[in-house]
Amino acid sequence: MSRQFRTSTSSTRNYAAGSFTAGRSSRGGSSNFSTSQRGGQGRRPTRSSGSGRSSGSNAPNPAATIFKATPFVEAETFGELDLPAAIVERLAYEGIIKPFPIQSATVADAVAGRDVLGRAETGSGKTLAFGLPMLARLARRPVTPYRPLGLVLVPTRELAMQVVDALTPIARGVGVELLLVAGGLPIGKQMNHLQRGVHIVVATPGRLTDLVDRGAARLDKVEIVVLDEADRMADMGFLPVVTAFLEDCPRDGQRLLFSATLDKDVDVLVRQHMHNPVVRSISPTTASVATMSHHVLVVSADEKADVTAHVANREGRSILFVRTKHGADRMAKALRTRGVLAASLHGDKTQSARTKVLDQFRDGTVPVLVATDVAARGIHVDDVGLVLHVDPPASSKDYLHRSGRTARAGGSGTVVMLALPQQRREVDDIIRDAGVRAEQTVISAKTDVLSGITGARVPSGIPVNEPSGPRESSRRPGRGRSPGGRNPRTPVGGAGRGRRTSGSGYRSA
Repeated sequence: MSRQFRTSTSSTRNYAAGSFTAGRSSRGGSSNFSTSQRGGQGRRPTRSSGSGRSSGSNAPNPAATIFKATPFVEAETFGELDLPAAIVERLAYEGIIKPFPIQSATVADAVAGRDVLGRAETGSGKTLAFGLPMLARLARRPVTPYRPLGLVLVPTRELAMQVVDALTPIARGVGVELLLVAGGLPIGKQMNHLQRGVHIVVATPGRLTDLVDRGAARLDKVEIVVLDEADRMADMGFLPVVTAFLEDCPRDGQRLLFSATLDKDVDVLVRQHMHNPVVRSISPTTASVATMSHHVLVVSADEKADVTAHVANREGRSILFVRTKHGADRMAKALRTRGVLAASLHGDKTQSARTKVLDQFRDGTVPVLVATDVAARGIHVDDVGLVLHVDPPASSKDYLHRSGRTARAGGSGTVVMLALPQQRREVDDIIRDAGVRAEQTVISAKTDVLSGITGARVPSGIPVNEPSGPRESSRRPGRGRSPGGRNPRTPVGGAGRGRRTSGSGYRSA
């Protein structure tokens, strides 16, 4: 979890953002909510106009879903955001003093029970923005077997783990139990926890599908649902199952949707499953030119490997992005052969191996991570000084997601994309569509310009070994038999409905 050791400042900033697809409401303005017992435990906001979401007269008007995000004033302390004193005190104990802008923008409205639609760059503090209102609402509430009160849906296992890690210290202080539900982890243990009862489930769509179909998880008592990185879930094909989960939850429940971008299929979720949401946007959908420097380095095919190795050998943490899983493994091995300690991260690694690699990268044991696009959203590590696009991304959106691994939480970083001469037009299109300005330089491994831009250094040439970690399995995560795996068994708490399909696409989440 990113610690927020910010000190209070005397200046107050008033944020206003551009328009994007969403509903509207404003803090302190008109709303269809009545929030009785404000400040107490177990608030269940009720809608004066009824509970319907996707049909009937209460459904949002599709023609009226383009609105401007409402401005807000940045708070100096969490106590200004209507959070219970116990949570504010726990945050202070953890060294979290001043809210980030996305937290200032959304927490009070979410605590009041309103639906919230928030857009902010990765690393901006979205986890606490949705997590703190959930903890405030569910603190010390009784739990029921199989029926959680809160649900957080995320696209990847790594992101699910990050959310749980970030919220657990606060949750323990207010009597809230979290459960991580993701593929690659023993499903039997997850079923046992659900049987005992938990407050909040943080889940990937694939594993939650398994548990719902087995009858081990029931969503009919969920009061608050969070969709984190909703656009990424749509990109990964999870929209149908996410929609099914939302339909399983009570219609009058609260919905919080957070993402770095809000476009395309996300609009369907907003229209059908959110009611007059408060709209907040901290940043545009382009990369921040204030905190990132962008460079395109044109390099010959013969020198690309040398340039990559020299850049990877810079001081500090670096992430290198390639397009394929095998390419990530080959790149990491080639760098270690040249004397650069690197490890790969992609969807075919077992969960224990992925966790080990991220831990080693986070603590500095492994300074270079070679990753695929699928892993991009799951990497939440501070102080990544450089992102290197070894292979150009497939789209400007992927460029932004990759680049967002650096310059997190107001920090600074360098983003570099390598381009072969024949890729220059493709790269120009990506940079233009991403809305950034990038300096384009023809480069070789021997020029001082490369060192000036990236801090590149010549590798030692002495091979290094990858730090020891868990033994890799020959099968993909979630396939075959595992503790509580997919072999037929009597469902817990009743027969599964068999309505969803748990294909390998969900397993890779």
